[in-house]
Parts: sequence; C-alpha cells; structure tokens
Amino acid sequence: MQNGALQDIDVTVTFLEMHAAPAVSPPIPYNRQIALLKTKDIPLHFYRYLMDRVGRKWHWVNVLRLSDEELAAGLHREDRDIRVLYLDGAPAGFFDLKPHLPDEVELAYFGMMEHAHGQGIGRWFLGAAISAAWAHGPRRVTVQTCTLDHPAALPLYQKLGFTPVAQKKEVVHPLTFAERSASVMRD
Repeated sequence: MQNGALQDIDVTVTFLEMHAAPAVSPPIPYNRQIALLKTKDIPLHFYRYLMDRVGRKWHWVNVLRLSDEELAAGLHREDRDIRVLYLDGAPAGFFDLKPHLPDEVELAYFGMMEHAHGQGIGRWFLGAAISAAWAHGPRRVTVQTCTLDHPAALPLYQKLGFTPVAQKKEVVHPLTFAERSASVMRD
C-alpha cells in the first residue's frame, strides 16, 4: 500500500497542563556529546525533516500537509521557540514551543529520533523543554499527546509535573509514501 489510500486511525488525545515550574530539572546525562540549540528562522525543509524523522512512526502528519506559506507564517513568528537536540553531532530530536497566548505556552511538539531512544536523554530533554517554556513567563504550560505517540510519553509528562485535564477522540489521516515524499522533498 505504498501509494494507495491509507486507512484512517482513531486516536484518543489527552490534554495536559502544568501550573507551576518544577522545583528541580532532570540532570543532563554525563559522558554524552549533547547540544541543544535554539533556532532562528528555521528553514522550512529542515523543520519538515525534523517533523518527519521524529514523528513518522507516530503519524505526525498535520504540519507535513501545510503549504510553505502556511508553515512559514507559524514558524517564523518572533515568539516561536524551536530547539534542536544534537547527539554526537547529528540531529536527534526537537521541541517546538508556542507562546502564542498571553498566559500560556504550548509545548506543541516534542520528540526524539529513533537513534536517540534508550540513551538516557529523554527525561533531561523534556525537562529542558519545560524550563524553556517557563522562561516565557506563562501562568501555565500545556501539552497534548495521543494514543499513537510513544508509550512512554504520557507517563513521562506526568512524572515531570503535567496533569491530564481533558481527553477527546480524533481521527488521524495517515500520509501515503507519495504524499510524505512530496512534503519532505519540496524545493
């Protein structure tokens, strides 16, 4: 079914909130070459690459369906905060903060590439994302996850201080190989 229509997937989305910054952040893993760099005017192709490599297995498709104009309008806002994780010199994940509401920062995307899983980095990386979110001075930080995301996502969010506040059912429309290729391989 590489090029044909794919079956829709029913998911449960869980919305979580945090109303105070954690007192302690997880420590950075030692004996690892890790860098976390804040982007400035991230190139659209690089953002799509990150979105595809981090989210392919979890069906993160919404951003990949956006036109260049739609994607640029959201990404290149002055208040957007996108940080890329590097492990041993290569991209290994990213998080994307949207401080778009006066009292809220949304952790819109957070994830690591397959080669970074199981390396003892995830807890620290999420702590760094939470710290970056609170640095914007909100009253609350929000995130959402769904039943397609990594099984450790929801428990990790809760361990680091997020509380579930709502759930809803949604449908994910997976990308075909051709659609994914057209999105990621744009000029």
